[in-house]
Amino acid sequence: MTEKNKKSNIQDELQRAETALAAAELLHKNEFVNDAISRLYYYLFHGIRALLLSKGIEPKSHEGALQLFSLHFVKSKIFSAGNSHTFARLMKYRFEADYSASYVFTMEDYINFKNDAKQVYDNILDHLKKEGYI
Repeated sequence: MTEKNKKSNIQDELQRAETALAAAELLHKNEFVNDAISRLYYYLFHGIRALLLSKGIEPKSHEGALQLFSLHFVKSKIFSAGNSHTFARLMKYRFEADYSASYVFTMEDYINFKNDAKQVYDNILDHLKKEGYI
Protein backbone atom coordinates (compact mmCIF):
# COMPACT_ATOMS: atom_id res chain seq x y z
CA MET A 1 0.00 0.00 0.00
CA THR A 2 1.48 3.34 -1.04
CA GLU A 3 1.32 6.40 1.24
CA LYS A 4 -1.18 7.97 -1.16
CA ASN A 5 -3.41 4.88 -0.99
CA LYS A 6 -3.00 4.73 2.77
CA LYS A 7 -4.15 8.34 3.16
CA SER A 8 -7.07 7.78 0.81
CA ASN A 9 -8.16 4.64 2.66
CA ILE A 10 -7.86 6.43 6.00
CA GLN A 11 -10.05 9.25 4.69
CA ASP A 12 -12.60 6.70 3.47
CA GLU A 13 -12.75 5.04 6.89
CA LEU A 14 -13.11 8.39 8.65
CA GLN A 15 -15.96 9.32 6.29
CA ARG A 16 -17.66 6.01 7.08
CA ALA A 17 -17.20 6.75 10.79
CA GLU A 18 -18.80 10.18 10.45
CA THR A 19 -21.70 8.71 8.47
CA ALA A 20 -22.23 6.06 11.15
CA LEU A 21 -22.30 8.77 13.83
CA ALA A 22 -24.81 10.83 11.85
CA ALA A 23 -27.02 7.75 11.48
CA ALA A 24 -26.68 7.02 15.20
CA GLU A 25 -27.79 10.54 16.04
CA LEU A 26 -30.86 10.30 13.79
CA LEU A 27 -31.80 6.93 15.23
CA HIS A 28 -31.35 8.20 18.79
CA LYS A 29 -33.40 11.32 18.08
CA ASN A 30 -36.21 9.08 16.86
CA GLU A 31 -35.87 6.77 19.89
CA PHE A 32 -34.46 3.76 18.04
CA VAL A 33 -31.90 3.36 20.80
CA ASN A 34 -30.67 -0.17 20.07
CA ASP A 35 -30.08 0.72 16.43
CA ALA A 36 -28.38 3.95 17.48
CA ILE A 37 -26.00 2.03 19.73
CA SER A 38 -25.20 -0.37 16.91
CA ARG A 39 -24.32 2.56 14.62
CA LEU A 40 -22.30 4.15 17.42
CA TYR A 41 -20.15 1.03 17.54
CA TYR A 42 -19.51 1.35 13.79
CA TYR A 43 -18.48 4.98 14.30
CA LEU A 44 -15.67 3.81 16.53
CA PHE A 45 -14.94 0.66 14.49
CA HIS A 46 -14.23 2.72 11.37
CA GLY A 47 -12.10 5.12 13.39
CA ILE A 48 -10.06 2.18 14.69
CA ARG A 49 -9.73 0.83 11.12
CA ALA A 50 -8.41 4.23 10.00
CA LEU A 51 -5.89 4.16 12.82
CA LEU A 52 -4.74 0.65 11.95
CA LEU A 53 -4.40 1.61 8.30
CA SER A 54 -1.89 4.27 9.36
CA LYS A 55 0.40 1.35 10.21
CA GLY A 56 -0.51 -0.54 7.05
CA ILE A 57 -2.68 -3.01 8.99
CA GLU A 58 -6.07 -4.18 7.70
CA PRO A 59 -8.05 -6.22 10.23
CA LYS A 60 -10.05 -9.16 8.90
CA SER A 61 -12.73 -9.10 11.61
CA HIS A 62 -14.21 -6.97 14.36
CA GLU A 63 -12.36 -8.97 17.01
CA GLY A 64 -9.21 -8.62 14.93
CA ALA A 65 -9.59 -4.84 14.97
CA LEU A 66 -9.77 -4.89 18.76
CA GLN A 67 -6.78 -7.22 19.11
CA LEU A 68 -4.67 -5.27 16.63
CA PHE A 69 -5.60 -1.94 18.23
CA SER A 70 -4.57 -3.30 21.62
CA LEU A 71 -1.35 -4.81 20.29
CA HIS A 72 -0.14 -1.88 18.20
CA PHE A 73 -1.50 1.13 20.05
CA VAL A 74 -2.34 0.22 23.65
CA LYS A 75 0.55 -2.12 24.43
CA SER A 76 2.96 0.51 23.06
CA LYS A 77 1.22 3.12 25.26
CA ILE A 78 0.18 5.35 22.35
CA PHE A 79 -3.41 4.91 23.58
CA SER A 80 -4.60 4.06 27.08
CA ALA A 81 -6.13 0.73 28.03
CA GLY A 82 -9.33 2.67 28.71
CA ASN A 83 -9.62 3.39 24.97
CA SER A 84 -9.45 -0.32 24.24
CA HIS A 85 -12.02 -1.06 26.95
CA THR A 86 -14.42 1.49 25.46
CA PHE A 87 -14.13 -0.17 22.06
CA ALA A 88 -14.58 -3.65 23.58
CA ARG A 89 -17.65 -2.51 25.53
CA LEU A 90 -19.24 -0.98 22.44
CA MET A 91 -18.50 -4.16 20.52
CA LYS A 92 -20.38 -6.16 23.16
CA TYR A 93 -23.25 -3.66 23.27
CA ARG A 94 -23.54 -3.66 19.47
CA PHE A 95 -23.89 -7.43 19.56
CA GLU A 96 -26.55 -7.21 22.28
CA ALA A 97 -28.38 -4.39 20.48
CA ASP A 98 -28.44 -6.33 17.21
CA TYR A 99 -29.11 -9.87 18.43
CA SER A 100 -30.63 -9.89 21.91
CA ALA A 101 -34.31 -9.01 22.06
CA SER A 102 -34.22 -8.95 25.85
CA TYR A 103 -31.38 -6.44 26.13
CA VAL A 104 -32.85 -2.93 26.41
CA PHE A 105 -30.82 0.26 26.27
CA THR A 106 -32.02 3.67 27.40
CA MET A 107 -31.68 7.08 25.79
CA GLU A 108 -29.25 7.96 28.58
CA ASP A 109 -27.17 4.84 27.85
CA TYR A 110 -26.72 6.09 24.31
CA ILE A 111 -25.54 9.51 25.49
CA ASN A 112 -23.02 7.96 27.87
CA PHE A 113 -21.72 5.55 25.23
CA LYS A 114 -21.50 8.36 22.68
CA ASN A 115 -19.42 10.50 25.04
CA ASP A 116 -17.03 7.60 25.63
CA ALA A 117 -16.81 6.80 21.90
CA LYS A 118 -16.24 10.46 21.00
CA GLN A 119 -13.35 10.66 23.44
CA VAL A 120 -11.65 7.67 21.79
CA TYR A 121 -12.44 8.96 18.30
CA ASP A 122 -10.97 12.37 19.15
CA ASN A 123 -7.80 10.61 20.34
CA ILE A 124 -7.68 8.76 17.02
CA LEU A 125 -8.03 12.02 15.06
CA ASP A 126 -5.34 13.68 17.17
CA HIS A 127 -2.95 10.80 16.52
CA LEU A 128 -3.67 10.72 12.79
CA LYS A 129 -3.10 14.49 12.57
CA LYS A 130 0.15 14.22 14.52
CA GLU A 131 1.33 11.49 12.13
CA GLY A 132 0.36 13.57 9.07
CA TYR A 133 -2.45 11.36 7.80
CA ILE A 134 -5.15 14.05 8.03
